[in-house]
Amino acid sequence: MSDARSGTTGLTARIERSWQAGGPLQWALRPLGLLHLGLVTWRRALYRAGLLSSATAPVPVIVVGNRLVGGAGKTPTTLALVDALRQAGHRPGIVSRGHGAERRDPRAVLATSTAREVGDEPLLMQRRAGVPVWVGHDRLAVARALCAAHPEVDLLVCDDGLQHLRLRRTLEVVVFDERGAGNGWLLPAGPLREPITTASDVPQHVLYNATRPSTPLAGACARRSLAGLVALDGWWSGQAARADAVDALRQAQSHGSQVLHASAGIGQPERFFAGLRALGLRIEPVALPDHDDHATLPWPADARDVIVTEKDAVKLTPERLRRERPGLQVWVAPLRFELPTEFTDAVLADLRRAAAQPTSR
Repeated sequence: MSDARSGTTGLTARIERSWQAGGPLQWALRPLGLLHLGLVTWRRALYRAGLLSSATAPVPVIVVGNRLVGGAGKTPTTLALVDALRQAGHRPGIVSRGHGAERRDPRAVLATSTAREVGDEPLLMQRRAGVPVWVGHDRLAVARALCAAHPEVDLLVCDDGLQHLRLRRTLEVVVFDERGAGNGWLLPAGPLREPITTASDVPQHVLYNATRPSTPLAGACARRSLAGLVALDGWWSGQAARADAVDALRQAQSHGSQVLHASAGIGQPERFFAGLRALGLRIEPVALPDHDDHATLPWPADARDVIVTEKDAVKLTPERLRRERPGLQVWVAPLRFELPTEFTDAVLADLRRAAAQPTSR
């Protein structure tokens, strides 16, 4: 697999490899992992004792987060959950930190916003969810600003923020993928931000972005697949992905030696590549750092067809592609992410219980 423009070089790459392989480096990092565990435990104790302050938003809050570094599937979970909440009659909004955004103050994500201004994932959510999306460094301030600007919103979904204890939540959704708890150690000795068994004062729902549970925690498994392909200009105009576009590329490959490049600037790019292979496509993968800004187009000069994720598509305008790479066809492969009925039913039941006890928020 190509590792173009990898963001994990040198010592960082060695540390990440040690999480799987073990060895002297991983052992040397264990004292730091224990220190991290102590700091996480102490910080939570300070919040429980009221020595660090937390506060509520004007409406109930569902936090979607993970305990493992990297892309476990928080954003597709948020989008699917927002859709389920809307179908149940709620009017949700989305709060996000806006990773990589230029500014830290609370602000709305608009159709005219750029990934540089608000972050790539919030921009994608604004396009996909059809609900107010606001970003900022302080999620509590963002939640209050969103509710002030949109009084019709009756529920907030916080994309990431499981460790952002300043914002009180009504319930939590903890997302794992096939990596489970990794080697079981906290950073930097392992990939965990906090222990997977970290207790909470509110109901927790575990969702696995995998075909089967990958930790001992009971939870439901989401169903994911690629929805097909849509040309980049069609994606920007709101067209849906189509299976016949996949068929056309697959047929073209069967009649010749057409090279099809696929790039992904996400936490787990191999998951995207595996999805394309499952569609019967032969690809040349280009793995990019998570949140890669695409300031320079990452594909070979002779590339003619390229497939990208939606998270990367928000940083690629058709006008720019026509200007910089005329003749290049860029395809977008949206993710289809389905929540199990028992999962959404349990979340909705907890929301009803919380509404019946408003003082518990």
